[in-house]
Amino acid sequence: MDTKMVEANRRSANFHPTVWGDFFLSFSSINTKDIDNLKNETELHKYMKEKVKNMLQKTVDKSVEKLKLIDTIQRLGVAYHFESQIEACLCNIYDSDKNFLQEDGEDISVVALRFRLLRQYGYLVSSDVLTKFMDEEGKFSELSMGTNLEGIMNLYEAAHYGLPGENILDEALKFTSSYLESLLPTLNNLDASKVEHALKLPVQKALNRVAAGLYISIYEEDESHNSILLTYAKLDFNVLQKLQQKELSDITKWWKGLDCPKNFPFARDRVAECYFWISAIFFEPKYWMTRKFETKIMAMSSIIDDIYDVYGTFDELILFTDAIDRWDISAANELPPYMRHCYKALFDVYEEIEELAIQSETKIFGVDYAKTSMKELARAYMEEAKWFHSGYVPAVEKYLRVALVTSGYLMLTMHSFVGMGEIATKEVFDWAANEPLLVRAASIICRLTDDMVGHEFEQKRGHVASAVECYVKENGAPKQEAYVEFQKMVTNAWKDMNKECLQPIAIPKSLLEGIVNLARVIHLLYQDEDNYTHSNTKLKNLITFFLVDPMRI
Repeated sequence: MDTKMVEANRRSANFHPTVWGDFFLSFSSINTKDIDNLKNETELHKYMKEKVKNMLQKTVDKSVEKLKLIDTIQRLGVAYHFESQIEACLCNIYDSDKNFLQEDGEDISVVALRFRLLRQYGYLVSSDVLTKFMDEEGKFSELSMGTNLEGIMNLYEAAHYGLPGENILDEALKFTSSYLESLLPTLNNLDASKVEHALKLPVQKALNRVAAGLYISIYEEDESHNSILLTYAKLDFNVLQKLQQKELSDITKWWKGLDCPKNFPFARDRVAECYFWISAIFFEPKYWMTRKFETKIMAMSSIIDDIYDVYGTFDELILFTDAIDRWDISAANELPPYMRHCYKALFDVYEEIEELAIQSETKIFGVDYAKTSMKELARAYMEEAKWFHSGYVPAVEKYLRVALVTSGYLMLTMHSFVGMGEIATKEVFDWAANEPLLVRAASIICRLTDDMVGHEFEQKRGHVASAVECYVKENGAPKQEAYVEFQKMVTNAWKDMNKECLQPIAIPKSLLEGIVNLARVIHLLYQDEDNYTHSNTKLKNLITFFLVDPMRI
């Protein structure tokens, strides 16, 4: 085919250029003044950590004060420093009296908070305890519960930990969501901020570090705040930020070497956004290796996605898919230049992953599982390309069998395990490879949420049919009906995730948490639009807040 004709027939999504460019390269080195400040902050951080630990130890385990302290520590984003103490406390509460939730005289605030904390840590406590706060018709109402704002907010948070078929919590969520929305115009500024924060980022759907960063300013405005906790949370935020600035600087240097604007001008140039995505999921310092190559893999898979969805011709995509499936660097010679650059860059990343795995004494077999998941992703992308080029619109069920893979969440799960150390055994990789319910649920949340907010933009520039178009054609229904149906599926997926995180759990808790956090990113970035693709507004502000501007102590 004539080369000029091929170029003329290529699609273009007109993605906006990078927001950040070389900005984060400036964080590659630290001047003497910054070193002194960092040293002082680090020392203060250690000192304040001991004070918080003492606070936890001195507060009586089964007291309301202990529950509220744990809740505050979580909301401020520093619970990861005290996981053993918190888990021991909640285990003690759960084991000491399995019927403790039935105690007389406790208000909804205490009961709901305790219920939520225990569910959050995997204990299957009965939701029947909440029935005593329902009216004679089995409904929650202002009359049956009173006007206790704290209690209603705690019930709202607890209701998000519902399981499939748990109607009590369905009813609780319906009531509290509606009631809190109606209260907003009547509340003072502080209470309104708390309610708005909860409605946007309920604990169960909130990324720890993101929710904490946004909550700190609300907590600071509360006159009853604990100054030790507040100072420690700010210090921890800044310590993490400095670490992540240096990591992102190194990754930006690598990305600059790929010269995305020149070699992949059709693709989304979003490496800082990828890093924010991954660092919000795996924010603890010990997961530095996961952040490093998960970001690189996500950035590369974003380019590959755009090759399949936007730029590649059908014949080129056949060659590309075959090359990835063969996993042989010599296959690059058969590819057009832009694909060759991508293929070689992908190989370089995996070589780096293998080297890091060996240096950190991580079991190298995990890299093979990761490669396999990348091959599966490419094959699924190719299947969607076949649908697009033939004008085929599958039924929703058939679409999801492929589209849940192209969501990338199984692939990202596999790659995250590689950097998680000894807890990621062969049994763990085998568990994930069998597409367990937890991974499927996260993928459903990702795929359907993305499709609902992004399908109109994608269809305008030419794209495979999304779940919305599939539903409309299959059922002869309007797209609004598709939205309602898919939102139900997303809600049920969250319930499935809750169920899979209850004890006994299939794999170590930290690995489960990473998968749940993948779903939480979607809740944060895809509520209103695809903020990854259109990253110059909301996501730009989030990156500025978390990765650029330190908090004032």
